[in-house]
Amino acid sequence: MGVAPASIAHRLCYGKRAMPDLRVDKWLWAARFFKSRTLASAACAGGKVDVNDEAVKPSRALRPGDLVRITLPRGKKIVKVAALSDRRGSGTQAALLYEDLTPPPPPREGRILPPVVRAKGLGRPTKRERRLIERLHRF
Repeated sequence: MGVAPASIAHRLCYGKRAMPDLRVDKWLWAARFFKSRTLASAACAGGKVDVNDEAVKPSRALRPGDLVRITLPRGKKIVKVAALSDRRGSGTQAALLYEDLTPPPPPREGRILPPVVRAKGLGRPTKRERRLIERLHRF
């Protein structure tokens, strides 16, 4: 005796999917790129998140192997999705969810600071000027 066709369709439609996927905003929150799902959704809606070189909405399905480009206030990140999780864990667990492909920043060369020149009679140096003077004395 076989299974009724209605139950097969029911299982395919309402059961677990063959390929696991997860909303982008949930994954970004679980991978600790954003402090809240609201911020992750706002970033997606604002065009700050691209999946496979396409701008996405927060509800876009994400699968393992997708390439995600995220523009954050502290810089851009390029990551490849390694695993899916809708639960937020520790930082070490979050690091297992993705492979970081962001190129390293270019090496900072020793910048030559402009000389601090103050005309006489201008009073005390400002805080910024004092810091520049202190930098000159450190080298």
